Amino acid sequence: MTLDDLTVNFSHLDRDSLLSDWEWLLGGEYLPILLSASGDAFVQSVNNGQVWWLDTGGGEFTQVAESAEEFGRLLSSKDFVVEYFAVQMVGDLLQSGKILSRGQIYSLSKPYLLGGMYELSNIDPTDIEVHFSLTGQIVQQVGNGKS
Repeated sequence: MTLDDLTVNFSHLDRDSLLSDWEWLLGGEYLPILLSASGDAFVQSVNNGQVWWLDTGGGEFTQVAESAEEFGRLLSSKDFVVEYFAVQMVGDLLQSGKILSRGQIYSLSKPYLLGGMYELSNIDPTDIEVHFSLTGQIVQQVGNGKS
């Protein structure tokens, strides 16, 4: 499995508004630079270039690199990729026939914060914009967003 299998292309979407429903957490200071097929986003600070991981399932927001260059090096690390890209889950989804089309990302049908489990029967290909909109709203309303 390659990084191409574990990420989704979002060049056809508006990078400035893609995470608008996460604005309460991001504060307009971050833009997405990489989306994992498993539904999370790596965002870069427009102020200092730091790269952060936005876990859309649990609302975690964690710095992973000081710069885009350091992030690029991390993407070459098997341990980093395994930790942040749900390699096993994505492989299982592909083997089960749940293949992403252009503009889709894997998303929990019943969100984690609402009791949903990370299991194949609860994960489906979903429109990228719908995924980030719904997860941002749910995490904000449930109040589990952490910074």
